[in-house]
Amino acid sequence: MSKKGKKKPVILEKVKIIDTANKGKSITKYQDRVIIVENGIPGDICDILIYKKRRKYWQGEIKKIHKFSKQRTSPKCKHFGTCGGCKWQNMNYNAQLKFKEKEVLNNLERIGNISINKYKNIIGSTKSYFYRNKMEFTFSNKRWLTKKEIASNIKIEEKNACGFHVPGMFDKVIDLNNCYLQKEPSNKIRLSINTFARKNNLSFFDIRKQKGFLRNLIIRTSTTNDLMVIVQFFERNITKINLLMEYIKTTFTEITSLLYTINQKANNTIYDQKIICYHGKNYIQEKIDHLIFNIGPKTFFQTNSEQAALLYSKTKELAKIKKNDIIYDLYTGTGTIAQYVASSAKKVVGIDSVKEGIDAAYINAKQNNINNCIFYTGDMKDIFSDNFIEENGCPDIIITDPPRDGMHKKVIEQILKIKAKRIVYVSCNSATQARDINILKELYKITNIQPIDMFPQTHHVENIVVLEIKD
Repeated sequence: MSKKGKKKPVILEKVKIIDTANKGKSITKYQDRVIIVENGIPGDICDILIYKKRRKYWQGEIKKIHKFSKQRTSPKCKHFGTCGGCKWQNMNYNAQLKFKEKEVLNNLERIGNISINKYKNIIGSTKSYFYRNKMEFTFSNKRWLTKKEIASNIKIEEKNACGFHVPGMFDKVIDLNNCYLQKEPSNKIRLSINTFARKNNLSFFDIRKQKGFLRNLIIRTSTTNDLMVIVQFFERNITKINLLMEYIKTTFTEITSLLYTINQKANNTIYDQKIICYHGKNYIQEKIDHLIFNIGPKTFFQTNSEQAALLYSKTKELAKIKKNDIIYDLYTGTGTIAQYVASSAKKVVGIDSVKEGIDAAYINAKQNNINNCIFYTGDMKDIFSDNFIEENGCPDIIITDPPRDGMHKKVIEQILKIKAKRIVYVSCNSATQARDINILKELYKITNIQPIDMFPQTHHVENIVVLEIKD
């Protein structure tokens, strides 16, 4: 018998997973109650343990699967289920595409209050693994222990880790073995640094106590075979820094850009930090069609280079640019889209808040022999003013590719004042995209929807929406 006052756990038997949910989760229903489940695939029939009851929904954990969904597949990675990086690795890729497309359309209908008559089918990635050109790993002295290790009751001496944070655990890191998202030598570099650091007693970062030597590792690759490695240190010990950096340089001669930074603030972001070039160049190069882009340590660039080329091509095609058109490229980053469409337009104006990105945009435009692009640095809601429009000319077409949070209301209000004939809205978050379009539809109608998968094995999806001014 259970102890007095202790509630008996609720287990639902042989329920069917019916759909995907937000953030890569799945949904089932029990007596009209929505239940959110981790690692379920639509079509699974399983027993579910309810561990949290909320007013609008319950949260559950799969305890046993009686029948596997036809859309289920075996995950490649041994860290699947603990690491939060590839939540759909247990779903076949065709099914992933189907549910991503469905999410985009649902968000536009539900959040954007848009009636969708037609859309273009989602375009999948040619590579479903080893497609990322940038990975970021954390060093920690708080390794995530497996259930087997905990159950053994054996004292764990080695608690250092280099890998990814466990979802919801800011101080717990998985000691990553093999990651299937970035091509080699990514795994070799990370594992080699991990081993060298342990042998030479280089301390791993303690995020709670804010102490330790090794903090973070970033690896960037390109289709031109350039390779960037950035090591982030917490402690300022030049002897130890030189020891590790020289080891990396001599062990991995294919590295073309070897950098480091000493970051003693509370978070890992390097955008406000001084980056020191230890060896090679302070940038790598990426090629998109006929254009070459310099990518620095602080530069944003689409993480799937091959799909980025497709994204830019589709953006240009759907923009329907004419030779005399003035184009505004909002949230331009390093001016990649701006330069990609420049040959078709009279003038392109790019705006972004990150100075390093705009500096790179000018360098890239010069080396690509593009002279009809002009770039500005500033907070979008402040710089995108009436005076700015008067100075640069009223745009015929606006291309906008904002961060996941979408556009500021002041930016949307300015777009409505401008009344450009066409808006091409590119987004990695179809929910905030739909929210913004719900406001823009006051003057605009949707003429095209094109989802593109940039992030296989995850629930994330890129989407292009074209809006035309109403007659």
